[in-house]
Amino acid sequence: MSARAAANTAAARAFVDGLARAGVRHACVTPGSRSTPLTVALAEQSAIRPWLHLDERASAFFALGLARGEGAPVALVCTSGTAAVNFHPAAVEADLSRVPLVICTADRPPRLRNVGAPQTIDQPGLYGAVARMARDLPAPGEEDAPPALFAEAARRAVGAALGPLPGPVHLNLPFEEPLIAAPADHPAPAPSPRAAAPPVAPPAPPDAGELAAAADALARAERPLVVAGPESGGAPADALAGLARALGAPLLADPLSGLRTGAHDRSRVVDAYDALLRDAGAAALRPDCVLRFGAAPTSRALNGFLAAARDASHVLCDLPGSFRDPNGVTTHRLTGDARSTAAALHESLTRAPASAAWLADWRDRDARARRALDEFARSADEPFEGRAVVELQRALPAGGALLVGNSMPVRDADAFLASDAKPLTVAANRGANGIDGVLSAALGHAAAGRGPTALLIGDLSLVHDLNGLWAGTRHGLDLAVVLVNNGGGGIFHYLPQAAHGQVFEEWFGTPSGVDFAAAARAFGAEHRPLADWSELDAALAEGGVRVLEFRTDRARNRELHERAWRAATRAAWGAEP
Repeated sequence: MSARAAANTAAARAFVDGLARAGVRHACVTPGSRSTPLTVALAEQSAIRPWLHLDERASAFFALGLARGEGAPVALVCTSGTAAVNFHPAAVEADLSRVPLVICTADRPPRLRNVGAPQTIDQPGLYGAVARMARDLPAPGEEDAPPALFAEAARRAVGAALGPLPGPVHLNLPFEEPLIAAPADHPAPAPSPRAAAPPVAPPAPPDAGELAAAADALARAERPLVVAGPESGGAPADALAGLARALGAPLLADPLSGLRTGAHDRSRVVDAYDALLRDAGAAALRPDCVLRFGAAPTSRALNGFLAAARDASHVLCDLPGSFRDPNGVTTHRLTGDARSTAAALHESLTRAPASAAWLADWRDRDARARRALDEFARSADEPFEGRAVVELQRALPAGGALLVGNSMPVRDADAFLASDAKPLTVAANRGANGIDGVLSAALGHAAAGRGPTALLIGDLSLVHDLNGLWAGTRHGLDLAVVLVNNGGGGIFHYLPQAAHGQVFEEWFGTPSGVDFAAAARAFGAEHRPLADWSELDAALAEGGVRVLEFRTDRARNRELHERAWRAATRAAWGAEP
């Protein structure tokens, strides 16, 4: 038996053992030659479930969705060369969405780099600043590369992926040939280690000085506002609701914050702000102190409203190493995890709640706007994209998950998802806001097995990720894909280029003309047109991957959205905007 093959096998097994003992339970693997030692090591054990994928980009987004659904790191394995580059979009999303991934790229040995060897690129540090940690390991069999080194590298990688700022890490693993011994010489694997409990990020309480300054700003506030933006895994609902209650503050909850639905106290939750704040009268609701958790809100209207509140104190609560303030309005930083920070602020409050009239004004106008939006969506006598959110929220059972694509689906979730006691997980790839990898991320979430899962996605986004369907059918996953097919990019109708008719349709509207029924069949998925919303309940109750196609008209849907917003602002403010 070759000493090099034996070293490769020993190192790969030690590496996988290290991942398992650190709490990793899932790994997404794409086929390739150079990654053979890692692939075989994963296939020969039972502590980590390996998920086979054919496409590296789809595999990486699947891992991202699985890690977000599990709340724990997931490993990714690929061969050398451009295979590793295809992980990059998901690595970027994991960085910005704070999802822990352990990216393992197999490589040719250093002696073959930069000399024209096939399937060899410059892989060390490939993901640049998005990686929380990057390490180029030695080739197994070298004097400084015992198996224990690979086990320790795996354990350290999992810790770095978890925090203090969760995200992707990159381990580059070179292997010399022969990569693996012949079957007769291949050593039998040792018993798999007992799977460790999934690791959790340690708490990060805020600095005492920062806390005192923020508490002082809140103590002076007469019109406080709490904003919960998008957050992977959701913000701590009870802690933020309790803090809003103590402040007497409205709690503006993004659909991706996890605070709009569930059994927590939602008496201060405002959910129709996207329509409410489109009116000029919203200036009357301007706060004097904003306490913000999570990423920048999805709503453009809310972001503009917050940016205009230049005279207010703006307290940004964020993890170490992060500063999510594109408006540049922060006056006070609180560096720590959301739960610890909210609890510390709550304990430090010395003020009575704000005037009841402040909260009542927000809640009353919000309730009127929400009723108008809901009534408009349900009464529309033609296909209206906003209604898809209303119907999915109604039809999904408690504990289900609604994954939404970027561009229009996430904006419709922001506008039409109502506060409700029925708990639903609502998630999106909102870090980089891309339309790539959305289907695969939703399939990864479904693989986490947290409950029935539906994906609301546009046609261009689905075209971007059709390869993802392969993994859904290959692994027998359950996902209802509600496809809003408006024949192109509906979001562009809301942007200035829509006025340039001579170039708009070809270069921005971009109708793809894809036959989604044929595409679904090609990957073994089901397809059916969704002609009436009464068909949705039965379709959600079925199993497997099924594409439910809902056809709308792009230009007409902009008109319908404008009418919905006008109805909501009229109801909230008593006049046309």
